[in-house]
Amino acid sequence: MADWEHIVEAIAAATGTPFQLERAAAVGGGCINQAYRLEGEGGPYFVKLNSADGLEMFEAEAEGLQAMADTRSVRVPGPVCFGLVGGQAYLALEYLALGRERDEAMSRFGRALARMHRAGAERFGWHRANTIGSTPQLNAWSAEWQAFWREQRLGFQLELAARQGYGGVLQRKGQELLAALPAVLGDHAPSPSLLHGDLWSGNYAVTEEGEPVIFDPAVYYGDREADLAMTELFGSFAPSFYVAYREEWPLTAGYERRRTLYNLYHILNHLNLFGGGYGAQAERMIDRLLAEAR
Repeated sequence: MADWEHIVEAIAAATGTPFQLERAAAVGGGCINQAYRLEGEGGPYFVKLNSADGLEMFEAEAEGLQAMADTRSVRVPGPVCFGLVGGQAYLALEYLALGRERDEAMSRFGRALARMHRAGAERFGWHRANTIGSTPQLNAWSAEWQAFWREQRLGFQLELAARQGYGGVLQRKGQELLAALPAVLGDHAPSPSLLHGDLWSGNYAVTEEGEPVIFDPAVYYGDREADLAMTELFGSFAPSFYVAYREEWPLTAGYERRRTLYNLYHILNHLNLFGGGYGAQAERMIDRLLAEAR
């Protein structure tokens, strides 16, 4: 059981507002952390718990949420505080009451995400590593997008897969793809955009007031198409989202090919996390990319 007294005191200190805890209600939906809604006078708040070695993950999540919030584009749960108590790491966030999807929310989200992607940087990466799911995500700064994607995204996931025994054909095809990246990406030269980094439907919701909100980020500066690609990986968002995004910031030619390349990163990560048929799916994606590059 968490030391709620310590966490409540930390929340009050961070916000400058007294908070009297009345109830800590468990919240479902996550597979990495325990989650609670802290109710009481001055609340509520949303709190995640993990083992002590999850502190850096929570710190990176808080910094990622703040980076997105600073763009004043897409709503995110504001970070309140994080720390260690009783052998556990915790992260306290603003609690947002969620409602049902509304027709206009997806259009609003598409426009807002395009505005968030306008927040740029001089290089690709981020000032710290973070996690994608529970997998470490490398973010060392790089001046070249192609090198960043080859070394810190696909190359790193292939190395993890090899360590877990996924060798043979997957590694051979993977190395062939890494060598073929210049042909796959061609003259595509994106500018660094602030990305959510893990933008699938499970990390999107709508507040009771109908405002789109995103959470559980894996933030870095990269090609904005990487965010859009993931929205299509596990079932697409509503068509109005894509229409609104393109009206705000049109895409360049060749996105469909790059979508497969960017989603390969997530499929390899799922292979490393869950095993199963993701290896065969990754090989099919690599085959498609190599065929199109020839």
